[in-house]
Amino acid sequence: MDYALLLSNFARDHGHRSWPRQRLLHECLRHAIRAGTLAAGTRLVATRALAAELGVARNTVLYAYEQLASEGFVVPDRRGTVVARFVPEPAADAATQRRGRLPAAQAGLSRRALNLRPLSNGASDAQAFVPGVPDLQAFPLALWRRLLDRAWRGLDPAQLNYGDPAGAWPLRTAIADYLRASRGVVCEAGQVFITDGSQSTLDLCARACADEGDTVWHENPGYGGALAAFRHAGLAVEGIAVDEEGMAPSAQDWQARRPRLVYTTPSHQYPVGTVLSLARRLALIDGARRSGALIIEDDYDSEFRHDGPPLAAMQGLAPDAPVLYCGTFSKTMFPGLRIGYLVVPPGLAPQLALLRAQSSAAGRVAEQLALAEFVTSGQFLLHLRRMRRLYRERRDALVAALEKHLGRIATVHGASAGMHLSLRLPDWLPDEAIRARAREEGIVVNALSAHAVQEAAAGQVPWNGLMLGYAQVPAEAMEGLVKRLAAVIHLAAYEAERFRPAQGRPEVRPKLHRDARQNA
Repeated sequence: MDYALLLSNFARDHGHRSWPRQRLLHECLRHAIRAGTLAAGTRLVATRALAAELGVARNTVLYAYEQLASEGFVVPDRRGTVVARFVPEPAADAATQRRGRLPAAQAGLSRRALNLRPLSNGASDAQAFVPGVPDLQAFPLALWRRLLDRAWRGLDPAQLNYGDPAGAWPLRTAIADYLRASRGVVCEAGQVFITDGSQSTLDLCARACADEGDTVWHENPGYGGALAAFRHAGLAVEGIAVDEEGMAPSAQDWQARRPRLVYTTPSHQYPVGTVLSLARRLALIDGARRSGALIIEDDYDSEFRHDGPPLAAMQGLAPDAPVLYCGTFSKTMFPGLRIGYLVVPPGLAPQLALLRAQSSAAGRVAEQLALAEFVTSGQFLLHLRRMRRLYRERRDALVAALEKHLGRIATVHGASAGMHLSLRLPDWLPDEAIRARAREEGIVVNALSAHAVQEAAAGQVPWNGLMLGYAQVPAEAMEGLVKRLAAVIHLAAYEAERFRPAQGRPEVRPKLHRDARQNA
């Protein structure tokens, strides 16, 4: 073995060139033994010979060998020094053993970190049909730059300090005015809290309004970001099945699984896309009142209603509704803005303000002031109107293409609103396998089954299908993309049919339709 090369590579790879030669040689040999480069039973070079090879004093080599011997890595004998046949393993503490022999890179993680699900198709992926990505090319970037510049030029030195933890007052006022006029939310500016986006809002709700071990109801299937926030907070998550009218808790659920929090996306259920009916909304509010629960209403893309008038928010349906209303500018403007908001009942505002003051040092005043001007000047509404027309055109093109190429095997849900729709497939056609194949073809879709919070209860049919985001896909590209996706699905269907027993095999040919319910 070339010990000089071994020492040089170790010093280069581990950044230890400045160490004393004694320590460098000792660490290098120990690393080589632990890595198996110097295998058990290997006889090390004599100290005089190694000192001459490396151009160091013999005492340097003697020190390294003695240290290795004291640590049990080598064994001296009459003929020299031999690598020990038993070398202690580097990472085998009790915590690691309890976690089932985790890889060393994961040994320091908590259970909540280890239980995280992989992110599927992040918003940084610009391919079709990634959900949740607005058309960033259509955003008025030049106008936004001017507003930012004006906000920065208007700041005084005092505003460079930490800001109000609840957010800049002009933005809170602008959001309250907008929500009252466009979403029917009953609120004042003092009830509005500015956050760093949807995930920040959900983390705040979980920490501020529930204790560890409390039960939270979560739509099943549902939004993975909310699931992560609740698990991080140590809450007990109970999945509530979603059907054609949205979240559907039973009387038995209210009795046996009494919640502290209820998470729902009523205007456009994520990921299925159904709209929570008015009867269900009122029943949910009544049940929450009786059980002392709070409803987290995530209104993430409610501004984009394609069929019929916009639906009013649950928060304003009943006086003093026990609702925490969440919204974000990530879908209406752009994800990198990282500004969301939370509207809380008046009685919770003072204590929540205290919590924010102790847990979140606020800043980014210029961005918040620029956004306030964007909203109050009317530019935000103009941008929304442009985006509604654009997204409706793309939705129509996507549904028409799906009708043409997949109308005999799949059913569209949730096309009446939002920036995505779902394509429900027959249960014998595995959506996860189709998702993987589509990805190989350069088409990104989410599998509905991957959004399941819990296994479906007896008598419930789990959702099996694909989630297709269309906001960032030009209308003229829909035909070709859907044709490619249809080829993947038909191939999977052909292969699945070959291996399914013929007896009792119904032909699944549902008529594909738009979900344009007028439930509210």
